[in-house]
Amino acid sequence: MTKFINMLKDDSGAAAAEYALILAIVGAAIAIAAIGLGSAVANAMNRATTCINTASSVTPTC
Repeated sequence: MTKFINMLKDDSGAAAAEYALILAIVGAAIAIAAIGLGSAVANAMNRATTCINTASSVTPTC
């Protein structure tokens, strides 16, 4: 019975839970940044494609 009580009082596993929480937060931030960056790159590629395809007519946005 004393081993069970000592196991309940042990705080050594708290650090692992804290690291897992930090890892989850950092992972979520990276995922959000990747989504935003992906949209920006896609928009830039679409603008470049439009400029290349309309190279015969000069457009001020290219």
